[in-house]
Amino acid sequence: MSLENAPDEVKLAVDLICLLEENHIPAETVLAALQIVRRDYENKLRDTEGDQAG
Repeated sequence: MSLENAPDEVKLAVDLICLLEENHIPAETVLAALQIVRRDYENKLRDTEGDQAG
């Protein structure tokens, strides 16, 4: 599969992996940061869904 035809989430994942690897970020730091990002975006999604329901 060509990256240009890949879904947006795959393109974003590849970009993030490249950025993190180029900057030699330790795996433990990456995983901890991704947990924070995930929580933040889950909250944003929940808040957005709550706004649409109300």
